[in-house]
Amino acid sequence: MFNLKPFFHASALIVMIASTCSFSLEANGQNNKLKLPEIGTSGASVLSLDKERQIGKAMMRQLRASQPLIQDPVLIEYINHLGNRLVKNAQNVNYAFEFFLINNNELNAFAFFGGHVGIHSGLLTTAENESELASVIAHEISHVTQRHLARRLESQINSQPLSMAGIVSGFLLALVNPTVGFAALSASMAASQQASINYTRGNEKEADRFGIALLANSNFDPQGAPDFFSKMSAKYRYASKPPAMLLTHPLPESRIADARQRAHSYSVKRLAPSLQFELAKSRIQSRYQNSPKDNIGYFKQQLRHKQYKLKAAAEYGLAMSYFENKQYQQARELLEPLRAQDKHNLFYIDVLTDTYIALKQYDKALTMLSDIALYMPNNQVISLNYGNALLSAGKYAQAEAVINDFLLVNPGNFIAYDMLTTVYRKQNKIGLMHTAKAEILALLGSYKKAVDELQTGYSLIEEQPLLQKRIKARILQFQEQENKLKRL
Repeated sequence: MFNLKPFFHASALIVMIASTCSFSLEANGQNNKLKLPEIGTSGASVLSLDKERQIGKAMMRQLRASQPLIQDPVLIEYINHLGNRLVKNAQNVNYAFEFFLINNNELNAFAFFGGHVGIHSGLLTTAENESELASVIAHEISHVTQRHLARRLESQINSQPLSMAGIVSGFLLALVNPTVGFAALSASMAASQQASINYTRGNEKEADRFGIALLANSNFDPQGAPDFFSKMSAKYRYASKPPAMLLTHPLPESRIADARQRAHSYSVKRLAPSLQFELAKSRIQSRYQNSPKDNIGYFKQQLRHKQYKLKAAAEYGLAMSYFENKQYQQARELLEPLRAQDKHNLFYIDVLTDTYIALKQYDKALTMLSDIALYMPNNQVISLNYGNALLSAGKYAQAEAVINDFLLVNPGNFIAYDMLTTVYRKQNKIGLMHTAKAEILALLGSYKKAVDELQTGYSLIEEQPLLQKRIKARILQFQEQENKLKRL
């Protein structure tokens, strides 16, 4: 992975409005709890849907450059499958959603323009079941579908203007790290703070109610929301430093009671433990938390005392911990039987590929992946693992073809472009390597540096007029995207 500097070039408007879903305060009053409010088109006069998409993309580029996003195709696949399972039952969905994970043990989740929803890894590992995790995601989806961002902005404009210069530095930080971000907010916000608080209380209450309805309609247990609220409230009631999520989503008893009453209006669903959820928890634990040796001990104890919900997830966690500790043979001995029972499970395929590569058993990895690629074409886990296995085996031309085919269907995939730079470098295609680097920089919002890379690539590609024309066109596209960002 390239050591790219964070990019912070964005308009004040983007930074200001991005924070609106995070500054959610306690729900007030309990009248008419079970009646969903009429939303109408409030906010439409302030911000068009097209502008929301543009701002959301710009915000996402900033987060890629400044936050430890988990660039893990298996977890990206899982969290997007879970999120889109909810989105397909939501109302007022105006764009495709993107769900992403941040490697942070703090409990937090947030949403912003264009259907972007971020979840801290600590939230996933804290949830006891998939319905609890889904309840948080459903809440954030509801913030987006009810256009709370645009509606709050409209409310602020109609009350009294804020001093942009005073609040810009703190708001974006508060989106992902409220503990630090709140401290960074300037005193210039104090004059209009009460108006913002009063407005966002309603947003938070509304998102709870729509989120629980969405949870039930998506075949999750609606009790997941109040159960998770209650556990968090009990765990942090006397804590001197509450988690980030309680700073942005406070949990007074009235809110928990309201959620409990709302959930009781739906049928209770007794769901079996989700294998995908338990595997995701084990993956985060073994790859992103603690030391490999500690994790080996943790999962061995789980298996020894049967302290697990699903044995396969505990065995998977132990196998991943062995892999992270470079005990590749032990990892293989656990992973092969797991995959034999569930041949198309992406969690198993991903780590087994890495294990075969580490053991230099390239043929096994390539045979497994080439067969599955026919069954799951253009799946990001399969395509990226296949490209990586070909790269590791020294089959650079084939790796290039696989990755480029994947990018045709999935443009803008950060991991694929990062891998492609290595493939081009291995083939001594230096000009193309610079063009791939340009795409990475553009995904981080650093358009000027991206243009520099394209110009370097152009100068290194001789007697390829068609490719040079494409590079020129891409330069113009990046320059236009930068100008659009400035005009927001």
